[in-house]
Amino acid sequence: MSLVSGLAIYFVIWWIALLLVLPFGVKTQVDSSEQERHLGTTKSAPTKPMMVRKILATTILAAVLFGLYYTAIEVWGFGLEDLDFLPMPDSLR
Repeated sequence: MSLVSGLAIYFVIWWIALLLVLPFGVKTQVDSSEQERHLGTTKSAPTKPMMVRKILATTILAAVLFGLYYTAIEVWGFGLEDLDFLPMPDSLR
């Protein structure tokens, strides 16, 4: 795997991991003990989004998932040809 391919795959895994991590620990303005709402926001807006913590958790999760992917592809030699999608017709064998 080339460096550019590895970075591209890590980028995709990172964004998917971010979408997984974003909902954790969200406390909306309705759920908050504070009764005041910030002007111009909806009731479902988070009071403290904790984005730095979520980005750090996303980076760690993406690194672990990429490590598993890299191990499966490069070390164990797993690839698309190992997956059985549909039986190949005899004329193509």
